[in-house]
Amino acid sequence: MNEKPDGMISLPPAELERLLATSACRGAKQALKDMGLDNGEAREDIRDLRSLLQALRLARRTAWQTTVQIITTITLAALLALAGIKLKLFGG
Repeated sequence: MNEKPDGMISLPPAELERLLATSACRGAKQALKDMGLDNGEAREDIRDLRSLLQALRLARRTAWQTTVQIITTITLAALLALAGIKLKLFGG
C-alpha cells in the first residue's frame, strides 16, 4: 500500500482483489445472519422453501387445467343436449 502526495492510497491489483473478496464474503455472511440463515440448517431450509414453491406452482397449474376441463365438459354436454332436443331424441 502506497500513499501518494495528494492523500490517495494506491493498492496493487492483487491486494485490491483480495480486499474486495474478503469484504464481499463478510457482507454475504452478515446478510445471511440478518435473515436468520447463518446456521447449519440454512441449506435445508432453502431447499424446503424451493420444494414448497414448486408444489404450489404445480397445484396452481393443476387447478387451472381442472377448471378448463370442467368448463369444456359442461360446454360439450350442453351442446349434445341441445342437439338431442333439436333432433327430438328425448321423447318429443
